[in-house]
Amino acid sequence: MQTALAPYLALLAAYLVGSIPFAMISSKVFGLADPRTYGSGNPGATNVLRSGNKKAALMTLIGDALKGTLAVVVARHMEFSDTIIALVALAVFIGHLYPVFLKFKGGKGVATAAGVLLALDPALGLAVAGTWLLVAYVSRYSSLAALVAAAAAPLIAVLMHGATNQTIIVGILGMALIGKHWQNIQRLMAGQESKIGSKKKS
Repeated sequence: MQTALAPYLALLAAYLVGSIPFAMISSKVFGLADPRTYGSGNPGATNVLRSGNKKAALMTLIGDALKGTLAVVVARHMEFSDTIIALVALAVFIGHLYPVFLKFKGGKGVATAAGVLLALDPALGLAVAGTWLLVAYVSRYSSLAALVAAAAAPLIAVLMHGATNQTIIVGILGMALIGKHWQNIQRLMAGQESKIGSKKKS
């Protein structure tokens, strides 16, 4: 039987799981420099890829996605209400954006959001991931792909399910992703954004 504190503990646990910095962990494992010291300075998979180490980038991508999935799956297993599950999804995402372990300066949240969406609704997650992959393949800009996918996610969610608590959370995730990519938007407009696979600057 759940106690009255269980939902609050679940939200705290989700935030802490989201705060785990897999970009830092993978960089340590592979003997790389701190990803905050090169490229975009973002502790995420795309920037780790700029180190030239694809394995480290893949480890970061999988880790960041899995923590989003894990939080939602565990919340479902605990049989929380749909509202609490949606809030847990938001908490793990916020943990990645503002991690306590990195002085609240985290990544952009793309992989974690993907993990969250896949756990909330596999069809929605795959549709949004497909949007990201298509734009990334055509443009070679990870940030542009993230922006398009973030804008499309709530629209796809509404078409699939209408206005629900889950749809509202998806909308919040999308707006937060766009907000975290504000500098990328400026660089894209100025033609200064780095493409996928470009090396870090010396």
